[in-house]
Amino acid sequence: MVAELELRYPPAWAEEWDRVGLVLGEPCAPVRRVLCVVDVVPETVAEAVEAGVDMIVAHHPLLLRGVSSVAPTTYKGRIVHRLIKADVALYVAHTNADVADPGVSDALAARFGLTGLRPLHRPAPGSPAHGAGRGIGRIGELPEPMTLAELTRHAAAVLPATTWGVRAAGDPGRSVRTLAVSGGSGDSFLTDAAAAGVDAFLTADLRHHPAGEHLATGGPALLDAAHWATERPWLDDLAALLREATGVQTLVSDLDTDPWTVHAAPPAADDKEPDREG
Repeated sequence: MVAELELRYPPAWAEEWDRVGLVLGEPCAPVRRVLCVVDVVPETVAEAVEAGVDMIVAHHPLLLRGVSSVAPTTYKGRIVHRLIKADVALYVAHTNADVADPGVSDALAARFGLTGLRPLHRPAPGSPAHGAGRGIGRIGELPEPMTLAELTRHAAAVLPATTWGVRAAGDPGRSVRTLAVSGGSGDSFLTDAAAAGVDAFLTADLRHHPAGEHLATGGPALLDAAHWATERPWLDDLAALLREATGVQTLVSDLDTDPWTVHAAPPAADDKEPDREG
């Protein structure tokens, strides 16, 4: 299983700061059932244990930053202990899956029916990930042009549902034909989207000042979806890949791990309470 994952998503393709590969488990242990998840959290671990899987394949690293202890008195320590006690291995494919072709953003692009795909941000020449169609994000054409308002509603319909939903920045009536997408946090690629001349860029975790400055300097319209929702589509591709390549049974977690759980839109003007005189 590890060999197949590393054939598709070589660890050398990951960013230097990233932590990918086998985290827990014996490399030679048999794997019959796998759960694919975005986040390794107590809820997805419980899902794995209840389903009797032998391995979790996750997108986000559990141990991205150094820790001095995995004692069960710590949040991550409790997760590690439960996985070991249940004999569940853990494997992570993160930025090496982002840059792969096909990878995380290809699955996101497919939700919009984008054609003529090309990378949004290509790896530097000479880097291990450089070559072929690899790179962060994808640029393509929508089947039919949409206004930004229409595309925002369409994005909310085709992406996995979250409380966060989808918000957009720009002229609601702007016509969008070329769309850039990038699964996960994408505001470091605003410059790439502007340089590519796309009509709109959909990603997650956009921040106030970078987004405002991007629009003020003529950049493409922006769509900001929940981080989890932009990466969840890849799990279906991952599960199919592992099932076809190794014959294992694959399960996909639909557990929404987006941390934002409450959303309230402002009331319409007609619904606002009238001013009351004291």
